[in-house]
Amino acid sequence: MRSLRTRLIFSHVLPLLIVLPLVGVALTYLLETQVLLASLSNELERQAMLVANVADDYPQIWFEPQQAQAFTARLKPFFTARVMLISSDGILLSSTAAEDQARVGQSVDVPGFQEVLHTGVVLRADYGKQPGTGAAYILVPVIMSGRGVVGVICLTDPLSSVYARFPKTRTFILWVLAVGLVIGVAMGLFLALDLTRPLKRTTQAMARMSDGQSLEQLPEQGPEEFRLLLRAFNALTSQLQAAEQARQRLLANLVHEIGRPLGALRSALQALSGGADESPELRRELLSGMDAEVGRMQRLLDDLTQLYAQAVGQLELERRPTALSPWLQQLLVPWREAALDKGLSWQVEIPRALPTLDVDADRLAQALGNVVSNAIKYTPAGGEISIAAGVGEGALWVRVHDTGPGLMPEEQKRIFEPFYRAPASRRFPQGMGLGLSIAHDLIAAHDGHIEVESTPGTGSTFTIWLPASN
Repeated sequence: MRSLRTRLIFSHVLPLLIVLPLVGVALTYLLETQVLLASLSNELERQAMLVANVADDYPQIWFEPQQAQAFTARLKPFFTARVMLISSDGILLSSTAAEDQARVGQSVDVPGFQEVLHTGVVLRADYGKQPGTGAAYILVPVIMSGRGVVGVICLTDPLSSVYARFPKTRTFILWVLAVGLVIGVAMGLFLALDLTRPLKRTTQAMARMSDGQSLEQLPEQGPEEFRLLLRAFNALTSQLQAAEQARQRLLANLVHEIGRPLGALRSALQALSGGADESPELRRELLSGMDAEVGRMQRLLDDLTQLYAQAVGQLELERRPTALSPWLQQLLVPWREAALDKGLSWQVEIPRALPTLDVDADRLAQALGNVVSNAIKYTPAGGEISIAAGVGEGALWVRVHDTGPGLMPEEQKRIFEPFYRAPASRRFPQGMGLGLSIAHDLIAAHDGHIEVESTPGTGSTFTIWLPASN
């Protein structure tokens, strides 16, 4: 009883083991007492009436004992019931039963005889109603014109003879019960296997998952409860697969992003060790390049730290009243220099009347910086970066437009996912794909949202929306 399958089989079979025998006993009892016995009583009455009709053609049997004996002798082969001819004064004239031969010519005591003699009506006692014997008997008066009742025909059938006819019926019922039990056990086994199969498959898949084997989706089959379980398992599997893919992308990107600046730093150090430090101008260039590479690594660590903080739920904002117009002007200065150094056209339209909002200026600067950095990174030399801000529909908006390669519709749906980067054929594989994801989450933490509009070949527009009052 430790396995679910055994319990399910037992739960299906146990009711059959209890119910079917009880039903069989009840059915047998009802069939014998209410159907067969009643039918046999009716048949016994018909036989008695038939004997009475035949006896009407032989009136001498009531006056001549020899004729009575001959009459019953001819009836004996055709009747299983005992047939007795009783005269009107209660004398047994003849009987088909051997045990009655010693009483022929003697007075017999038959229940109901006097009633039949005086009323002239048929008296019937069904099986089990005759005290002491349980036999059924029929008393039929024989009436002659001018003489009244001249005798009584009595047919008696003991209950033991009836039960002797029931073995076939009982055998049939037992066979039906046995077949029902076999079918019930088979159905219980089938249903138990059908119920436990999805559980076993799910358990095996979870065991393989815990052993580090490949994840797999399971077919959603079986009852609705099992379908819900399998649906939840498949959803978990999908999440784990996505997490594993993200982990693999993270490791690949880390190797790429950390390996590149480390290689540059090593080359610069080798150059300095080889005598490049003797030239002040070359030393300054090498040190400036090394500082830039270290700065890139620092931004990479900042992004990873921010991603980890968001994953463990440590993203907390330190809101302070911030005048957005001067804050935006100051924030965009270093990005303007980066765009101009790359040969990009830079346009900014920041109204002086932007509202003062309670925001975390550092977090919001990081979010906007990631968007602007992304625009500069993917816009080729000779392109244009334009930034505008304003207030409308109860919200503050900041719009960043670039003339880069743009995004395909399917890319726009995933651009804010962690580690997602557009295909290398459309954008250069720079960075780890964290900037826009972090920007999206930081803006959402300020109760705002970010939108993207893009047409392949004509550039992209990212719009940040923040509540105008918070």
